[in-house]
Amino acid sequence: MSPLGAARAVITSSADFGKLELIETKTISGTVAQVDFTSIKESTYNVHLLMLSNMLTETDGKRVALRFFESGSIETASVYQFANFVLEAGGSQANVANTGSNTLRITDNTGNDTGESSNTYVYLYNLGDSSKYSFITCHSSAITSSAVGVTEFGSGVLPQTSTVDGIRVLGDGAINLTGGTMSLYGIKE
Repeated sequence: MSPLGAARAVITSSADFGKLELIETKTISGTVAQVDFTSIKESTYNVHLLMLSNMLTETDGKRVALRFFESGSIETASVYQFANFVLEAGGSQANVANTGSNTLRITDNTGNDTGESSNTYVYLYNLGDSSKYSFITCHSSAITSSAVGVTEFGSGVLPQTSTVDGIRVLGDGAINLTGGTMSLYGIKE
């Protein structure tokens, strides 16, 4: 076999790498304070993908955020850090950052009238690796309470080594969630 033929055999034998494997889907019906994913298969996957569709908050102009469970206990202290960029269709833009937040910000303020919701994808890294920090990258699109399209992207980190074994989706600022579908995937290595 030629060197190129051998390389092709190696490349094609790893075709499953990067494949998304569904762990769990949850749909909000009614009003809830948060949604928890507690069986995230953190020892199986080094990278997870969380997809949030048509997320609605009870209060107008609020965000959707994340928290992590560390060895079964939710981390609520102001230890999370994030840096995001927000761009509205009207042309306004802003850098938002925090080095002492009690959540990871993943969306901008969203409206709660008909048609006003947010959609987000979040990549989560190193959750089950107790020797590394757990961090995210995210990108969202939404309609604000003033009926303007907005996009936000950025990253965040839990800057302490721990085994993250769960994810909480919640409304930022102790507001309730009233709709949306969330799917958590593991990415095969």
